[in-house]
Amino acid sequence: MKPTVYDIAAEAGVSLATVDRVLNDRPGVRQPTRERVRAAIEKLGFVRDVAAANLAKSRVYPLTFILPNNDNSFMQALRAEVEAARLRGPTERTAISVVTVPAFDTEALVSALELPLAEKSAGIAVVAVDDSSVRRAVDRLEEEGIPVVTLVSDLAESRRTHFAGVDNEAAGRTAAGLMGRFLYGQEGAIAVVAGSLKVRDHRQRLDGFMAGLAADCPGLTVLPVLEGLDEPARVHGLVSELLKDRPDLLGLYSLGAGNRGLIRALAERQEKTRLPVVVHELTEHTRAALKDGLIDIVLNQDAGHEVRSAIRVLKARADGQGVIAAQERIRLDIFLKDNLP
Repeated sequence: MKPTVYDIAAEAGVSLATVDRVLNDRPGVRQPTRERVRAAIEKLGFVRDVAAANLAKSRVYPLTFILPNNDNSFMQALRAEVEAARLRGPTERTAISVVTVPAFDTEALVSALELPLAEKSAGIAVVAVDDSSVRRAVDRLEEEGIPVVTLVSDLAESRRTHFAGVDNEAAGRTAAGLMGRFLYGQEGAIAVVAGSLKVRDHRQRLDGFMAGLAADCPGLTVLPVLEGLDEPARVHGLVSELLKDRPDLLGLYSLGAGNRGLIRALAERQEKTRLPVVVHELTEHTRAALKDGLIDIVLNQDAGHEVRSAIRVLKARADGQGVIAAQERIRLDIFLKDNLP
């Protein structure tokens, strides 16, 4: 029986994706690993079937998405976009698998990145938690020739292939600029609600927001950040307590998710003075709250664009091709009740 690529992978102790990269002389494989694969090829007497290699142009790309399983509306929308992409798989030559992990759980995320499933993938897209152990897991995958795209929240110091998400510092600065326009010349306290500062996108939004206020609105101060873990019930409790304790509050910026809880707390608010509110992600709940005047502005990222971008980048990397930077740039949309799509 002729040796196969599966035999090579077993002999060299590497993934099928790594064998494929060596056979096609594509980048992304460390030299010692490349030499180990070539030694296995020689030992087994593998002879490549040229006809089969030519069929590789129509091969199916096995891709894995690792997503948090929290119940906020944005992550629900993101999972729905991944499911839509999975259903398009036969026409787009992809076979998408989905792994869910508890939100903000570093250990669970590292375990998912080390699953045998990863070894069968041509690429992985992951909503990252910014932790050194996660960076090491991503780096190991990249060293073995399995490209990783971070989705929504980045791991900039890792060797990840690409980030599919908005510029979160710019998003925070945008929120500060808008809040400053609402509160021009006033002095007082602003509240910030985050999901978790363990994720880079939330920290970057906070950094941008703080920098923007410091530069343009020195009379506004930011209260200690409330971390709602993107859980609507927890956010509701935190914001309800805040509104009760701080009737003098001038504005509120929600830079994470869990906005169903925020909106409920705002609807229950007894004070009738105007409270400018800026949030992220256009969902059915934030859309309704915009129309009702409970919130003023939604900063939105297109979850569908992010998922499609991740797939394009992973397929291009598997083929050793470049990407079109402008096509993969995720824009930040600003919605008021007057320009809702």
